[in-house]
Amino acid sequence: MTNTFATNTGIVQPTGETLVADLKTIVGDADTLLKEMASYTAEEFAVARKHIEGKLAEARTRIDDARIVLTRKACDAANATNEYISENPWKVVGIASLAGLAAALLIFRRSCSQSQSRSG
Repeated sequence: MTNTFATNTGIVQPTGETLVADLKTIVGDADTLLKEMASYTAEEFAVARKHIEGKLAEARTRIDDARIVLTRKACDAANATNEYISENPWKVVGIASLAGLAAALLIFRRSCSQSQSRSG
C-alpha cells in the first residue's frame, strides 16, 4: 500500500515541473511579442497571435492533465486511508488517542507557562 503511493506520487512531480517550464515559456513568448509588437505588420501580428494561442492551448491541456492526475492521486490516497482504517480500526483509535493526548499536554503546558509568567 505505501509503496504504491510513493511510486504514484513520483508521476506528479515531473508533470508539475514540466507545467511550470511551459508556463515560463508562454510568459517569455508573450513578453517578446509585446516588445516586438511596435514593429509588426498586421500579418506578422496575426502569426504571432496564433503562435501564442497555440502555446496557451497546450498549457491549458497540460494544466487539465495535471489536475486529473492530482485528483486521481488524492482519490487513491483517500481510498488507501479508508482501507487502512477499515483493516486496522484499533490501531487508528490508538493513534488518534495518542495524538489527542499529545495535543492536550501541549495545551496544558502552554496554559501553565502563561499563568506562571503572569503571576511571576
